[in-house]
Amino acid sequence: MIRVLLVHDTYLLRTALAFLIGREPDLDVASASWQRAAAMSRSLRPHVCVVDMDSPDAGGPRGLRELSAYGCAGDASDACGGKDGRDEKAALLALASPGRPGPLRRAYEEKALGFLSKNASPDRLVEGIRHVAKGERYIDEALGFGFLEAAEIPLTRRELSVLSLAAEGASVGEIASSLHLSNGTVRNYMAAITRKTGARNRVDAIRISRGAGWV
Repeated sequence: MIRVLLVHDTYLLRTALAFLIGREPDLDVASASWQRAAAMSRSLRPHVCVVDMDSPDAGGPRGLRELSAYGCAGDASDACGGKDGRDEKAALLALASPGRPGPLRRAYEEKALGFLSKNASPDRLVEGIRHVAKGERYIDEALGFGFLEAAEIPLTRRELSVLSLAAEGASVGEIASSLHLSNGTVRNYMAAITRKTGARNRVDAIRISRGAGWV
């Protein structure tokens, strides 16, 4: 049995999708919002985390890195724990929107094994889950061009996280609190983002980045 944690901030969508794929006899599916995902992962110890990358929380302190840290990686037929009895990371399967290379870049840098377009069928999702549960890479061909665009993004992972929160309307103080940074560090990141995007100011940087699909 493959234990799956589905992470999406929209309750109706995540519960409906969890119900749909949970009908597969080899999948045991639970779902959670990003806010509750890390705690759910600690208790569930999933083999696979299926994550919505369009949420700004995906790059935050409760994002991908913490989410996968409490899983049970490897063949789903094995007991949890590595060679030394330690828990291993859950495999990540990222749900991404074509035309938004920023979330793809964040998922790749957090070592996601699978990448699936949000326009894919439920059957493709089930197929992807089974592949990454065995430690195999799974990439939706519909995201191919997005990966090429992602490679050309001039921003670092941390800059993308700061920018994503700023694009949601968060203040410098709110971004600092969310990412466990000082206000001065956030301002430095915003200055670097503005410079790298060729923008005039923060608002212009967000406009440019949205147009390019980075956030």
